[in-house]
Amino acid sequence: MSPNPQFLFDFGSPNAFLSHEAIPAIEKRTGAKFEYVPVLLGGIFKATNNRSPAETLAGVKNKREFLAIETERFIKRFGVKPYTWNPHFPVNTLNLMRAAVAAQFEGVFERYVEAAFHHMWVEPKKMDDPEVAAKAFTASGLDAAKLLARSQDVNVKAKLIENTQSAVERGAFGAPTFFVGNEMFFGKEQLRDVEEMISRK
Repeated sequence: MSPNPQFLFDFGSPNAFLSHEAIPAIEKRTGAKFEYVPVLLGGIFKATNNRSPAETLAGVKNKREFLAIETERFIKRFGVKPYTWNPHFPVNTLNLMRAAVAAQFEGVFERYVEAAFHHMWVEPKKMDDPEVAAKAFTASGLDAAKLLARSQDVNVKAKLIENTQSAVERGAFGAPTFFVGNEMFFGKEQLRDVEEMISRK
């Protein structure tokens, strides 16, 4: 069990992006440091028989509209910038998430996370196109060729699988998911509860 609050994320989730934008202020207020854990959302969906909101909300009257209102409330509450919808959604994030693990091994994880979220939800691109991703990461000052090559290493792939399986075993069914000790919280909306629990600890 990690002593730090954990943020289980996949770059394909706009709500994970919004959570990422809100976390620095929570860290400042609480003195806690979040541990970012890359997982594969598609793998979690497959293991839990879940589907993306784009599928589950299709044809549901009023729910999508309410979630848009809720997102506006979140943006105001946490003082974060809204995301720009990625026109290529859904983006296959397998290689992006493998490269996140590679970035951990290479010691450039925080820079990589910032760049990947930026190119998915600030200046959105088709990040499942290897050439597009390589150019984007290079423009962000990363050694894209090195990271994307290492993302294919057996140990990198195994670590992402391990993170994803562990998330499911602990109760996760989507992203963003947070853990404070053994307490699980799902969705950006519960970041207030996450902060409250961190503050109590």
